[in-house]
This record gives sequence, structure tokens and C-alpha cells, in this order.
Amino acid sequence: MQPFVVMVKPVGSRCNLGCSYCYYSKPGALQSSASIMSERTLELFIRQFIEAAPGSVVSFTWHGGEPTLAGLDFYRAAVRFQKQYLPKDLSCWNNLQTNGVLLDDEWCDFLAEENFDVGLSIDGTQKVHDEYRKDRGGSGSYERAASAVRLLQAHGIQPDLLCTVTSSTVSEGLSVYKTLREFNTGWIQFIPIVRRKERTSVNDVISDIVTADSVSADGYGGFLCDVFDEWSRNDIGRLDVQLFAEMIRMQSGGQTSLCWMAPTCGRALIVELDGSVYSCDHFVDPEHRIGNIEQSHLRDIAGLPEQTRFGDDKRDLLPSQCISCEWLPVCNGGCPKDRFIPLGGGEPALNYLCPELRKFFSHARPVADMIIHGSRHAETPKEIMAKVYSFQTAKWKGVGRNDPCPCGSGRKAKNCCWSKKP
Repeated sequence: MQPFVVMVKPVGSRCNLGCSYCYYSKPGALQSSASIMSERTLELFIRQFIEAAPGSVVSFTWHGGEPTLAGLDFYRAAVRFQKQYLPKDLSCWNNLQTNGVLLDDEWCDFLAEENFDVGLSIDGTQKVHDEYRKDRGGSGSYERAASAVRLLQAHGIQPDLLCTVTSSTVSEGLSVYKTLREFNTGWIQFIPIVRRKERTSVNDVISDIVTADSVSADGYGGFLCDVFDEWSRNDIGRLDVQLFAEMIRMQSGGQTSLCWMAPTCGRALIVELDGSVYSCDHFVDPEHRIGNIEQSHLRDIAGLPEQTRFGDDKRDLLPSQCISCEWLPVCNGGCPKDRFIPLGGGEPALNYLCPELRKFFSHARPVADMIIHGSRHAETPKEIMAKVYSFQTAKWKGVGRNDPCPCGSGRKAKNCCWSKKP
């Protein structure tokens, strides 16, 4: 059986923040009469997942909503069940995805003692973060998130920083990246917000079929290019950006660990607080409910033909534009949730982010090749970054403010990338 991972939602979509772009608490989202996963269901899930998980490490990811709302005793019980059912030849890994608001010394002592990894959501600068990530009283949550990062670090935990990219973020790439870099955690993940509105007409333009907070279809690529240039000049070996690391791995012939970049998907399941199992975090709806661990073993649910078909559709329903694209081996059509741009002629829909991803991959390829070459020849990060800097500055040699920008936009340099040149 193919390996699979599971994200557990112990409190479903319940959260102590009211982030306006949250996809998991949208109107019409599934609701449960319970507020927390029962200890019986928790034990059943842990036992079944350990029995089903291949390999020597069993990985648990606790997600939400806001999973800390389940309380510390819930996770103490989870660790107790893990130790009870884990064979001696296997080890266990836990990851908690949180907004950080409820973390205190007691929480951090527990997380450190039990070797939890933590992913913490923080959207770069306070201005950008507080625009959308507000609490239930309408106040921004940036200071609490930043304090949580520092508290975790004080307890010896370096959290992964999860930063969404919204319509407001795309023009703030460098300030967002530099602010996150100052936390010195070593890992940043950028998550584009793409939320589709219901189409009212087949003639709707692209900007009319996504929400106002969604990343703009003509801005995400520029954001990634700006951040990549800053990272590749200054931070190789100091921190990793998930998309950059995955792109470089795939460009060097490796395989991705990101489902949206893989040829097929369907191996990242969701277990909700009532034990229901769903095909994917972005498809928690009645159509994609594939079972419940109270009635069937998780291993059997993961192997159902309908789940295999769900994953294979990512590859089998590509439009011809994707099939002939030079970047197909890297992007593989992107996440199915974002494939809604009509092409006509009976073609499957195109990914909303396609033009921007192509822009970024093309921009980053020469430098990625330099990084791959340098790594294979045992060059130090400092040596690689020196070559990157020389390459990037050479593009600006002889370019004046009124000359065409070397990025290829067709605009004058002063109206384009002049302020970002190395």
C-alpha cells in the first residue's frame, strides 16, 4: 500500500481567531455537535494509524481550526496512547499547527519535553498580519503570534513560520520576508490565499471569481521572485523557504514532499473530530467523505478506489497546456482546488496560479542551477551566494533608470525593479 499522511482536526473548524480568509470556517462548512474529539476516538485513531503507517517513523500532524483549543490534557492523552501502541522498533513524530495565541510556559514545557515540532502562523509584518488575522473581538493578533515565536524559542523550539500571501501581501514581499527572517527560525512556508467565489456568469472576468483577499493572479509571481532574489543573495544555508527548497530538489532530479507539486495526490487525509475521514484538507465536504474510523480501519479507508481516483485525477485531468508545459515536471498542474480557469473546447480547467508560477520558475531557474551545481561541488553557502550576487548584478550592468527593466516586463527600470536591484 502507498504511504499516506493524516492531518487530525481535534476541534474541527473551531478557532479563537476570526481570520477573514480562513477556508476551513467558510459558510456552509461542516459542523459537528461535539466541540472536541473524544478520548475514545483519539485512541482509536492513534492505534489505527500506527498499525497502518509504513516506515520507521509515524508522523502525527495536529491541525485546525485551532488545535490548542483541545487543551493540554488532550495532547497528554495522545502521547500516552502513542507510547502505549507504538512498537519498539518504531518512533513517533508530532507536529502542532497553531496560531500561538494560547501558548504559555506550561504548553511550551510540554511541547519541548515531548519533542513536538510546531508550525506557527504569522503573516510577516504587523500591518499585513493584522489586516486579516483578527481575534473574535476584531483586534489584530500579530503581537501575540510574535510573542509565541519568542516563547517557543526560549523553550528550545524553533517553529516553522507559516505565512499566507494575500492580495495585500504581494506588494510587500521584501518587508514580509525580512520581518520573518529576523525571527531566525530557519524555515518559512508561504501559502497563497486563493478563495473562489460562486460564479454568477460565464462571462465573469478572472478577478471577479476570487475573493478580494485572494492573491492577485498578476502579483504572486513577482512576490516570489522578490523573495527568491533576497534569499539567494543572503540566506542560503541560514534558512529555507519551502517552495524554493522543493523546486531546487525537483530541478535536481529529486522528488517533492509537497502534495500540490507531486504528479498525483490523495495521500494526505483528514480525520475530523468525530472520526470522519476526508480526501483532502481542501475538500472537507459530503462528496469527499470517504469513511469513518469508527466503522472501518483507517488503512482500508486510505486504500479505497474512490480515494485513489481522487488522487489520480490530478494527473489525468490536466489540460493540454499543462501537458506541453516545460514546467510540468516541477508543478504538475498545481493544487486541484485552484484549477478553475476555463479554457473552452472541452479542456479541463487551468490552475489560477499557473502564469505566476511559470513566471517564478523561469526567473529562478538560472540561480537554482547555480545552487545545485555549487552543492554538488561542495561549495560553501558563502561561495554560492557570491556567485549569485555576481550573476544578479551583471543583469543590471549599463541599465539606466529609463532603460527597459532587465526583468523583461517591458516597463522602464525606474517604474519596475529599480528599487530592488542588488
